[in-house]
Amino acid sequence: METGTTRTARPLVSARTAAVWAVLRRELDRHAGRELTVVDVGGGTGGFAVPLAQSGHRVTVVDASPDALAALTRRAADAGVAERVRAVQGDGDALAGLVEPATVDLILCHAMLEVVDQPADVVAAVAAALRPGGAVSVLVASRAAAILGRAINGHLRSASALVTDPDGRAGARDTLRRRYDAESAADLLRSAGLEVEETHGVRVLADLLPAAVVEEDPQAMLELELALSARPPFRDIASQLHLFARRP
Repeated sequence: METGTTRTARPLVSARTAAVWAVLRRELDRHAGRELTVVDVGGGTGGFAVPLAQSGHRVTVVDASPDALAALTRRAADAGVAERVRAVQGDGDALAGLVEPATVDLILCHAMLEVVDQPADVVAAVAAALRPGGAVSVLVASRAAAILGRAINGHLRSASALVTDPDGRAGARDTLRRRYDAESAADLLRSAGLEVEETHGVRVLADLLPAAVVEEDPQAMLELELALSARPPFRDIASQLHLFARRP
């Protein structure tokens, strides 16, 4: 659908989200003048969905939490985009039954693949929901960052467990079911027939530095995060890895 009012998203970003928004902005620019159909899986209260709707796109947020979806609805109304945001209660594992095949231009799947029962099934459902040429933004927890963080804080046994565990878990009390490195995350997406175009680190330094340092010069912090986000080995020690992939 063509629209003369669609604008490129220019949300307020921080060092914690800058790398993701930089990629999303390029994708929106690629479709300038079009109203995109967007699905945000696990989108919660709409941190990404509402700015995308403000840019003139239609966004469906799928989330298991009714409280998060209620907050999303209020947030969308306050932003004046209630008609562009749809809230659907459901789990990432059930995506295939919630979204029609080959109908979506852009899917956000952030912080989901480390907690769902079957990540391969979710990625397969994402690939099926995308139109040919559609894209997915995937954000996953990094194994390397978890190892480094625990080691720095003196939790050496927990760090060692993360090194050897096949899923990158720190033990039975770990709140995540798995963590990824850049290659394992890319392999998961490729297994569903998606082509990985970009990989970035998110929060390369933001979670390592004292808050006072991060807050002293936010612009310098943002610029440094962006500069390091695509450069190994800095990319690989980021708290999260962002992969952008496309359905051929």
